Amino acid sequence: MATLTYVYADQTAVLGPLATYAEPHAYDLCEFHSERLSAPRGWEVVRLSLGTQDPQPSEDDLLALANAVREAAKPINPRPIEAPAQETGREVARRGHLRVLTSD
Repeated sequence: MATLTYVYADQTAVLGPLATYAEPHAYDLCEFHSERLSAPRGWEVVRLSLGTQDPQPSEDDLLALANAVREAAKPINPRPIEAPAQETGREVARRGHLRVLTSD
C-alpha cells in the first residue's frame, strides 16, 4: 500500500508510504496500482521508499494504548445529587410551567 499526493505547482506526483491520517488530496493505492502508476505528460513521479516490512507498534503506541485502557477503567464518580431549593413563598399564580411566588 502507498499514498499518492500531487504537487501541482511543480507538476510532480509523489508516491510514498501509507499516510497515517486522511488528507483531502491524498489517495491510498494498493500495491498493484502503486507499481503501475503513471503521471500526465510533463509531470515527474517521485517514488519514496515504501519499506518491505509491515510497521511494528512502537513503545509509544503501546504506552498510549495502556494509558487509554487505564483511563477507561477508572471508576466513574457520580455527581452528588443536589437537594431542591426550599421554597420560601406561597404560589399566587401559574402560567404553563412557571409559577409566581410571594415572599412571606
